[in-house]
Amino acid sequence: MTRPADEAAPGFTIETEIAVIGGGLSGTLAAVTLARAGYDITLIDRHAVYPPDFRVEKIGGEQVSILKRLDLLGALEASAVEFDEIVNARRGRILDRTRTRHYGFLYEDLVATMRAQLPATVRFVVGRVDDLKTGVDRQTVSVLNQGTVNARLIVLATGMGDLLRRTLGIKRRFIHQRQSLTFGFGVKPASGANFRYPALTYYGEKVSDGIDYLSFFPVEGGTRANLFTFRDHRDPWVKELRQSPKETLLATLPGLPKVLGDFEIVDRVQNWLMDIAVAEDCRKPGVVLIGDAYQTSCPAAGTGVSRLLTDVERLCTVHVPQWLKTSGMPASKIATFYDDARKQAADASALRLAEYRRSLTVATDLRWRTRRLMLLSRRRLVDSIDRHAPAVGATIRLLRSQAA
Repeated sequence: MTRPADEAAPGFTIETEIAVIGGGLSGTLAAVTLARAGYDITLIDRHAVYPPDFRVEKIGGEQVSILKRLDLLGALEASAVEFDEIVNARRGRILDRTRTRHYGFLYEDLVATMRAQLPATVRFVVGRVDDLKTGVDRQTVSVLNQGTVNARLIVLATGMGDLLRRTLGIKRRFIHQRQSLTFGFGVKPASGANFRYPALTYYGEKVSDGIDYLSFFPVEGGTRANLFTFRDHRDPWVKELRQSPKETLLATLPGLPKVLGDFEIVDRVQNWLMDIAVAEDCRKPGVVLIGDAYQTSCPAAGTGVSRLLTDVERLCTVHVPQWLKTSGMPASKIATFYDDARKQAADASALRLAEYRRSLTVATDLRWRTRRLMLLSRRRLVDSIDRHAPAVGATIRLLRSQAA
């Protein structure tokens, strides 16, 4: 996989073209893509093996298309569970079905799979970065109690961590603090048989519950559930869900067993409190931010991976090749990435969808009550057409996907 560890012995000084800091999904994908293009890459992360972490666990649509363009779809297919239909339901009734290729996985397994794609030329340094010095010509990364990495460019892919951004004078502008609260847990059929539907999305039954939807989907070895809510993390309901998850879900979503069947929760409930924030003052020489290090996304909107993959694709296939053709890494070069039209479109779409999902779930004014009613009615109509006139339903779904 990567270069032998003895190249990163204590006291080392590594000279490299690009230092990627952060070995989660965004950093790993950037390192793979850049190394495959022939650049000298050093990837730095605190974990030799990425630990269990509750993050994205399902992808589909345009995310799959970008992975295919990056020649990483095959690796995903070998490690994730494919499914082509999701049944969508509410209040014990089926609304419609989503028919497109999706993949389910655990986040740490996906990171491990993508790390396995790192070319042998990549140096992998396990350690904590405690200081950065950046400039037009050269960047210095200090790895605590180990050594330094000197690079032409730093790619900062440290997720929501603020320490290194603050070191560089980069701030965060909060658009919505504590915007959403997401839960994840494993489930299995209580009867020991299979679930009625391999993949199910069940929407909240009452606006006052603050539940957007509960998603069930297959992963290696079982079924995973992700619950997307817009509730205060201090709400007693949150504690009840952690302590008695099945009972709390049944009380909040009484129609769920009608479409899912009886179920058991097989592991502890994880949770993820998300702030929506964007990096500011980040157009600095020698360093570029990608993924959540630049902008966070609402998990319910499902745009985090789309943004991450757009960042990786545009940075690694368009901008870095242009930047490295000439000497120096001034802020004017870095700015071309942040000004990239496709990146900006992905970022803006994520912010719009974050606000849309929250308003659609919890807003009580007439505008949003009407919109919810119209959306549900339209979905039921399309499903009826789909069942009785499949060809017409297929055309409607195609037109909707093109419009999106």
